[in-house]
Amino acid sequence: MHAELSSLRVAHVDCDAFYATIEKRDNPGLRDGPLVIGGGRRGVVAAACYVARRYGVRSAMPMFKARAACPQAVVVPPNMAKYQAVGREMRALMRAVTPLVEPLSIDEAFMDFRGAGGGGGGELPALQLARLALRAERELGITISIGLGPNKFLAKMASDLDKPRGFAVIGRDEARAFLASKPVGMIFGVGRAMREKLETDGIHRIGQLRGFPPAALEHRYGSFGERLAPFSRGVDRRSVKPSRPTKSISNETTFEDPIAAAGTLSARLERLCQRVGGRLESQGYRGQTVVLKLKTAGFQSLTRSHTLSEPTASAADIFVAAETLLRREATGVAFRLIGVGVSNLVEGRDDDAALWDGEVA
Repeated sequence: MHAELSSLRVAHVDCDAFYATIEKRDNPGLRDGPLVIGGGRRGVVAAACYVARRYGVRSAMPMFKARAACPQAVVVPPNMAKYQAVGREMRALMRAVTPLVEPLSIDEAFMDFRGAGGGGGGELPALQLARLALRAERELGITISIGLGPNKFLAKMASDLDKPRGFAVIGRDEARAFLASKPVGMIFGVGRAMREKLETDGIHRIGQLRGFPPAALEHRYGSFGERLAPFSRGVDRRSVKPSRPTKSISNETTFEDPIAAAGTLSARLERLCQRVGGRLESQGYRGQTVVLKLKTAGFQSLTRSHTLSEPTASAADIFVAAETLLRREATGVAFRLIGVGVSNLVEGRDDDAALWDGEVA
């Protein structure tokens, strides 16, 4: 038994290969083989089962690359209505354990057992979580991986350690030693661009971040850099927030070299719109205001917006509005960043949304 098990109160729960697991549940003939959720020759992978992942198939990979990597995979188009329904059922199981549940996406959430928020009549959170995993498997036909720790950062880190069907624990006393040799890419929120920037600066391991003052990290890596110093020591003072209304959904990309060509900018914008549309649909939202964000080579930021007549989750509708805004600005100016977002969100699925119909670079 872990020495700190009785004092750990924050968990991260992540459904294993969620979309693919649901499809395998509903079609036992798919159970043992590689399965990819996606479609279309120019589409992208929405999800891949663990068998397909052994061949290198990953979410957001262009479908033509996925088919080349694993030609024997069965490809199933996404059924977002079904996934959302199971996601709501899973969320209900979590809230039956503790009302302090902070959703991150359709298939993962933080749970807080601190204070009066944790149920179970004094039962250890670890036991309640083990029972939750059993209920998810028996009642919903899915498996989950659980991370338990003293805070959100370590709980999230733990849940990624032993997938699928994992249950990992990271305590306070072991956190510094555990994190020291781990790659910086394991920090939640460090994407490819941030990881490459850290590694270019000679920072490859989490423990190396401890040699820099927090102010220096913030100056070099922006607002997220401020978190890197405490994260490197296993410290995270963020609380689990059970009600966190989503105000907007967006995606942006920074170019290695500034781009002035309108056609190239439009192509990059289309891919971003596809991602935003997919996120809207997967989270059960539609939005009415499309926002275009641009940053010039001289670091001047521009924001333009257009409000649609009706809310939508359609990537095509978002792109039409965003490209109209882009054409007014793409007059030969070189831009180093482009982004698109949708705000004025309402809950509800757009049945006409065209998901996964574009190619990701």
